[in-house]
Amino acid sequence: MAAGTAAALAFLSQESRVRAEGVGGLRIPAPVTMDSFFFGCELSGHTRSFTFKVEEEDDAEHVLALTMLCLTEGAKDECNVVEVVARNHDQQEIAVPVANLKLSCQPMLSLDDFQLQPPVTFRLKSGSGPVRITGRHQIVSISNDVSEEEESEEEESEEEEAELCPILPAKKQGGRP
Repeated sequence: MAAGTAAALAFLSQESRVRAEGVGGLRIPAPVTMDSFFFGCELSGHTRSFTFKVEEEDDAEHVLALTMLCLTEGAKDECNVVEVVARNHDQQEIAVPVANLKLSCQPMLSLDDFQLQPPVTFRLKSGSGPVRITGRHQIVSISNDVSEEEESEEEESEEEEAELCPILPAKKQGGRP
């Protein structure tokens, strides 16, 4: 993912849909659309894993930003270890424990928008849960389509530029001292 895209995603704080067509009179060649959707899943003794994935044909950038893991109603006072399985920078699959929750001492953990790229699998490595995982699914799309209206505006401005007379140098008057 491009660094600029990551920076844009970092400032997205609520569900929104933004289309950036220009800033301060500057024209951006390809409009960018950012979407943010609430994400949540629950791991328990019955559902020990959950995989979040997106369609491979999709050209958009997807990021799963995790905000919190917490034990929910019915949890026992036992260690509940949650593990994330994702790909590292070398595209190798790695499994990393991200939380060890216990009802009596740490029933929840804030992950402060911990960002992962799909596909991501969450596993309840030990304990019976239930553990709720929440966050945001963020999508950044860059549209290469140019609307007909934008094309006609460009053509009109090019025609106006062609119709303007060139600036001629001033004529010198020979009679002045």
